[in-house]
Amino acid sequence: MAITRRHALLAPVGLITLAASNTHAHAENSEAPINEDGLHVQPWFHQSFLDLKEDAAEAAAAGKNLVIFWEQRGCPYCAEMHRVNLSKPEIADYIQKNFLALQLNLYGSRTVTDFDGTELEERQLAQHWRINFTPALNFFPADVAALNGKVGSDAEAWRLLGYWKPFHFHATFVYVKSGAYRTEPNFQRWLADYRAKLRAEGKNVDLW
Repeated sequence: MAITRRHALLAPVGLITLAASNTHAHAENSEAPINEDGLHVQPWFHQSFLDLKEDAAEAAAAGKNLVIFWEQRGCPYCAEMHRVNLSKPEIADYIQKNFLALQLNLYGSRTVTDFDGTELEERQLAQHWRINFTPALNFFPADVAALNGKVGSDAEAWRLLGYWKPFHFHATFVYVKSGAYRTEPNFQRWLADYRAKLRAEGKNVDLW
């Protein structure tokens, strides 16, 4: 099944995740630190007052897009994302250069101000945005004006659900940053073209 933006929102976890028993053999020897909420964290995660409109404006001023990482305590796929994907310099560097990354807790109690000004606890915001499992990433357009007055789930450019292997994970950030999501809503079709482009340039494409 082709993955369009709608499919990315609604696809079953099994389509885009990989069982932990099959992924640990490929895990990097790197453990991200864990915060007091039990979430793995990266040193470059944004420290925010949790006003999303302000975060988006800060991202735009730096020439970046806002991305939100939803995670939860004890999530094996979140741990895999940190241990494998985010430990790869080419992925971490690309995200830091092009995105302001904010982490939210699926069951957290911190107050977050949505783009429309509504204040909700993290767990309430997750329900409001229909975030039901982790990891889940919300990507937002760089155009701050397009976000104002909207609920985040209506303002997002792209949503990634579940654990995706490094190449596909990295590609989603390229997909958003390049603006390709605006002209090619079928991510799977865009991904095939992107993979072919990289190979034509003599670059190694390690799908798994």
